[in-house]
Amino acid sequence: MARLAIIGTGYVGLTTGACFAHLGHDVVCADVDADKVARLSAGEVPIVEDRLDLLVREGLDDGRLRFVVGAAEAVADCEVAFLCVPTPQNPDGTADLSYIEAASAEIAAVLPAESIVVNKSTVPVGSTRVVERVLGRPDVTVVSNPEFLREGSAIQDFLHPDRIVIGCEDQSAAIKVLSLYLSVTAPTVVTDPASAETIKYAANAFLATKLSFVNAIAAVCEGVGADVNDVILGLGYDTRIGSEFLKPGPGWGGSCFPKDTRALVRIAEQGGYDFRLLDGVIAVNEEQFSRIADKVREAVGGDLTGRAIGVWGLTFKAGTDDLRESPSLSVIERLVAAGAVVRAYDPTVGSDADLPPEATGIEVVATPAAACDGADVLVVLTEWDEFRWQDPAELAATMSTPSVVDARNLLDRARWERHGFVHRGIGR
Repeated sequence: MARLAIIGTGYVGLTTGACFAHLGHDVVCADVDADKVARLSAGEVPIVEDRLDLLVREGLDDGRLRFVVGAAEAVADCEVAFLCVPTPQNPDGTADLSYIEAASAEIAAVLPAESIVVNKSTVPVGSTRVVERVLGRPDVTVVSNPEFLREGSAIQDFLHPDRIVIGCEDQSAAIKVLSLYLSVTAPTVVTDPASAETIKYAANAFLATKLSFVNAIAAVCEGVGADVNDVILGLGYDTRIGSEFLKPGPGWGGSCFPKDTRALVRIAEQGGYDFRLLDGVIAVNEEQFSRIADKVREAVGGDLTGRAIGVWGLTFKAGTDDLRESPSLSVIERLVAAGAVVRAYDPTVGSDADLPPEATGIEVVATPAAACDGADVLVVLTEWDEFRWQDPAELAATMSTPSVVDARNLLDRARWERHGFVHRGIGR
C-alpha cells in the first residue's frame, strides 16, 4: 500500500482521503485551517455526505488516516500527493488556478525524490504543465486524475466508479497512480493529460445539457398538454439516450456544473471554437429559474408584492448541505426581488446565519409546517424525501391558500389535490 498526501480537505479532498484510507493506503490530509484540522482529527466531519463520517472515523481508528496543518508536512514522506484545492471561477468564466499554484509552490522543495503529484481538482486543459512549471522538479511527475463524484453519493462513486481516468505521458507514473485503485473494479482510461482534463469538463457539460434539455421539453409539454413524466419514460427506454439526468426541476447548480460549463466555453474560445451549443445550455438554465418564479407568480394571481411564500429546500440537491449556486436560491432571489416574503425550511440549514451573504430576504424556519404557516403558496425546490410524507390536510388548514408549485415533481399530485390543493408541477 502507498503513502499518500491529500492537499485540501474540502469536499473532494476529504472524500478522496477517507476512501483511499478505506482501501488500505496510509493517508495524510492537509489543510490551512487549524481549527478544521483539529475537528477532523477528532472525527468531526463538517459536511453532509452519506457514510463520509463513518469512513473518516474508520481511518482514524485504524491509524491509516490523519490530518495536519500545512501541505509541506503532509508531503514530507509521501509517494503520491493529490492536489484537491478549489478552482473557483474568475469573473470572465475561466478557472482560477491560484490555489493550485500556491499549493504546488508550498510543496515543491519538500517533495520526496521521484514522487508523483496528481491533479484531482477540476482544472483547465494544460494545468499539468502549470503545476510542472511551479514545482520546478524534473524528478517529479505530474498526473491528471479527475474526480467524478456526485454530492450525496460521493463514497459510492469513489469506490464503485463508472471509470477511472489517468492522464500522463510517463507510463510508469500512470501505472503507479492506477495501482492505487487496484481493489476498485472499473474500466480505466489511460491517456494524455490534456485529454484527461477535457474528459471531466466534457462529462459535466453533457450532463448539464441533458438537464437543460429535459427542462426545455417540460416547457414544451406544458404548451401542448403532454405529461413530461410519460415523455421521459419513453425517452429513457432508448438505450442511446438513457434515463439518467432526464428529470425536470428548477434548474441545475452546485459547485461543479455552473463553473465547469462556463469554463469549458472559455476553454473552447481559447482554442478557437465558438461553443454556441453550451452557451444555449447555460441560457436555458438561467431561464428555468425565471420560469419557476413565474409559476409562483401565477399561483398567487400575478403580483408577488407582499405575498407569503413557503419554500421547501434550499440546497442545490438532496443529500448535501451545499448551497453553492443553488437553483433554490436563484429562484428565491427572483421572488424576493418581486416583493415576496419567503419563509424556508431545509433539513441541513439551521438558521439564517447558514445562508450565503447574497441570499437575502429569507427567513429560515425549523420545520416544513412552519414554512407553510400563513403561506399563499408552497414551493418545493429541493427533492428531500421527507417532503413526500408531509400531511397535505394539516398543511392546508394552516395556509392562506392551499396551493403548491412542485418544481421537482416530488409530491403525489392526486393525493394533494384530494386535500384541496391546486398543484402546479413541471411539464404536467
